[in-house]
Amino acid sequence: MARRYDPGRRERIVDAALRVIAADGIAGLSHRTVAAEADVPLGSTTYHFGSLDELLVAALRRYNDNFVRELRGSQALAGPGGASGPSGPSGPAGPDGPAGLAEELTRLLGRWFAGERGAIELEYELYLAALRRPVLRPVAAEWTEEAVELLSRRTDRETARALVALMDGVCLQVLLTGGAFDAPRTREMLGRIVDGGG
Repeated sequence: MARRYDPGRRERIVDAALRVIAADGIAGLSHRTVAAEADVPLGSTTYHFGSLDELLVAALRRYNDNFVRELRGSQALAGPGGASGPSGPSGPAGPDGPAGLAEELTRLLGRWFAGERGAIELEYELYLAALRRPVLRPVAAEWTEEAVELLSRRTDRETARALVALMDGVCLQVLLTGGAFDAPRTREMLGRIVDGGG
């Protein structure tokens, strides 16, 4: 009997890899555990991903894409002529001003932490895996560069880099300490960076 054409198998394998990592960490990842989780033959995982590093790259890139999609759809990037429209409010307190940018980035972080924390932890586990897996470093760097590129629509590149670094640091602190996301403090810190870049 001919095998059924399965164009979505590669994506299912990546999804299965993410579930394995979420349950058992990167140490639990193997072609065999992923094949079992995806309910596909072992040969399918090695056909689509010649090594576990290739699979980890695909998994990290999946999270990068999710983050960039969230940021791209955010009001933080509306700016002049964006979602607020050319006749929308502007100035320091409006969406086009520093306070508006800091507020929207804080809202974006708040939405992430209001969701399932396990998903954010998984994302950072993949992100930090680049410390010991050099093959992941270019993909981790893509996350920063894409975020900077998007935020540069609202401010200069150096300020955008500082904003991304702060957001990254806030996320890591919350995850590592198990604390709650402090929106007012985060908004204040983001606002200081935006003001300094103005």
